[in-house]
Amino acid sequence: MTAQETATALVHAEHHRALTTLTLDSPANRNALSAALVAELADALTRCGKDRDVRAVVLTHTGNTFSAGADLRDPPHPDALVDLMRQIVALRKPVLARVTGHVRAGGLGLLGACDIAVASTEATFAFTEVRIGVAPAVISLPLLPRTDPRALARYYLTGERFDAPEAARIGLLTATGDDVDDILAPVLDGLRRASPQGLAETKQLLTAKVLQAFDRDAADLTALSARLFSSPQAREGMTAFLERRDPSWAV
Repeated sequence: MTAQETATALVHAEHHRALTTLTLDSPANRNALSAALVAELADALTRCGKDRDVRAVVLTHTGNTFSAGADLRDPPHPDALVDLMRQIVALRKPVLARVTGHVRAGGLGLLGACDIAVASTEATFAFTEVRIGVAPAVISLPLLPRTDPRALARYYLTGERFDAPEAARIGLLTATGDDVDDILAPVLDGLRRASPQGLAETKQLLTAKVLQAFDRDAADLTALSARLFSSPQAREGMTAFLERRDPSWAV
């Protein structure tokens, strides 16, 4: 990669002592999942999967937002987002999320796909899809098998914002605290002490049911997502969001 390409990249990679950190770096749109960012992240994960020096991957971000969800101006195809989340789940190396900011909508799909997710107490979370006329369809693939169903019913249906302790309580996060790096330190030490084979086979045990959900439901949920995003209500919801106004159905 040239110096110019590195400067304009949306995902930056840094390797240290068997761990590669992939940093989402698209501050102009709060690390929203654009077609370009999804493609770059998928390519970076592919390289990590092939590199024998990479024991595990840490996914983090610049700025105060881990990801604002799908980029409504340049959205990825639903298939691309499904493929990215499945790639994280199926990668034969642990993937950890390190979050120090806000996570919304599609960004929660990335969080759910990770094996371990740690966030600072400054982080906030919300499934905002219902507020623009769509549903958290494809991101449910990693979330439904791993997260408390009663809590998801509330937060899916209302779009309410909730904090990091609540996210940990419902299983969206592994742990939370004031200093995310203090929490991660023993986790990263454990990964460095684990054998690559042991990590790969143990991850396969842990992700079997999640991958079954992808294989069983991905096509239907992708079709649902495409249908909803092309609907009149979604067009009104997305227009209202971009114009910073309430949609027509708000009362």
